[in-house]
Amino acid sequence: MSLATVRTRAKLGIEAPLVSVEVHLSNGLPAFHIVGLPETAVKESKDRVRSAIINAHFEFPARRITINLAPAELPKEGTRFDLAIAIGILAASGQVPMDLLGQHEFIGELALSGELRPVEALLPSAMACANANKALITSTGNANEAALVKALTVLPATHLLEVSAHMHQRASLQPWQPTAAKPSNTGSQLNEVIGHQHAKRALEIAASGGHHLLLYGPPGTGKTMLASRLPGLLPPLNNSEALEVAAIHSVAGKTDRAAHSLNRPFRAPHHSASAAAIVGGGSTPKPGEISLAHCGVLFLDELPEFQRQVLEMLREPLESGEIIISRVAAQTRYPARFQLVAAMNPCPCGYLGSQRCTCTPDQISRYRTKLSGPLMDRIDLQVQVNAIENQQLLDRPAQQEQQQGESNQIIQQRICAARKTQMARQGNINSELSSQQLHQLCPLNKPQRELMDQAINRFALSTRGFYRILKVARTIADLAGLDSPGTAQYQEALSYRPAITTAS
Repeated sequence: MSLATVRTRAKLGIEAPLVSVEVHLSNGLPAFHIVGLPETAVKESKDRVRSAIINAHFEFPARRITINLAPAELPKEGTRFDLAIAIGILAASGQVPMDLLGQHEFIGELALSGELRPVEALLPSAMACANANKALITSTGNANEAALVKALTVLPATHLLEVSAHMHQRASLQPWQPTAAKPSNTGSQLNEVIGHQHAKRALEIAASGGHHLLLYGPPGTGKTMLASRLPGLLPPLNNSEALEVAAIHSVAGKTDRAAHSLNRPFRAPHHSASAAAIVGGGSTPKPGEISLAHCGVLFLDELPEFQRQVLEMLREPLESGEIIISRVAAQTRYPARFQLVAAMNPCPCGYLGSQRCTCTPDQISRYRTKLSGPLMDRIDLQVQVNAIENQQLLDRPAQQEQQQGESNQIIQQRICAARKTQMARQGNINSELSSQQLHQLCPLNKPQRELMDQAINRFALSTRGFYRILKVARTIADLAGLDSPGTAQYQEALSYRPAITTAS
């Protein structure tokens, strides 16, 4: 036959649409054409494929070859189509049987010698391949990444000849066996931090309910140190979350993360990062820091030092849990359900309220105007971190000997129990509760209504701010094992909502 069809996958964000590689051999002068919106790297595949076929001791057809990458309206990029094109040519010329083509999908780059090389962003393709109930033939360099999809049969190969032998059923490719992922507990312990009991409590509440957190206070008081302890308190990723996180990092080319880990991601971009670096973008849209922090923590140190335009771009993802990057040709959607943790000084010099402060009122105003009211309104917990007392600092060696404070493992057990309660009760964590769910889960009696009425006036709470107080109170109640929040829980939730002057 002179016509063969091979299945592969295109790279389009975290999606991987099916692409049919249709190979047609016709009479006429020898020529090699690729159609179907191929970019430069795809067009160049004809030279790689020709050399790989010849060096693998196959016969390259001296006929007119037309490669159609369907659907034709979908742009094709990268080197992932090499293997599929080569197998299609060999099948159309009768050098490889077509019997097993419909049971497999082929993704891989070919070297001129015929060896298979790994490609980027394979994990979304592997997930789509598993949903289609097809086996995936790819390079051994991509085998660990593809094998993260448990329902997928991954058949790794090192050379085009091995793929040919498998198609001839002479020497079958053996399914890849991945290594099991385990969470690591090598992070710094929270009990190593001196003092700051109020901030430590806020960290536990934030981890239990997935609440956004702001730490503010003078420089050197431990804000960054406290924030860096949060990942060690969060529950490990479940298999579904781990696969989703790995897929995003695979698209971004972060192969170290795509190697699979049950630890939640922790991203800490520098304050000079551009808008595209934070939310994603580029001519070919790539995931930004908010997507790389999906199911994990995005830590923004020195929050007011970020460009205001960049900070304002966080408002929609904080609510929706996703980011949509629009271009003329298409839109790309990336998940961005992250937990925001930020740290800031009270003024440019950091010593507001003390004799060391040298800032003028105008400088303080300009410093704080970078933080808009709508952005601050989305941060559930706002905790002041003051300098610790001299006695606490000087007595620290004796405290270390006494092993005071709970370890991360003990705190994490409470957090996991609280999250388990939330998932069993409403199917999501408390930070994702809707207003209707809050009315059912946080009933207010008369004293509590009076308390919240005073709080709305005192803190000038918006409707969003009011509901976020209820979410925090619900989390505090879950940590205490209560069926519904009491007055003490609402009072504690309000203690994490101080009035920080910002721009509207």
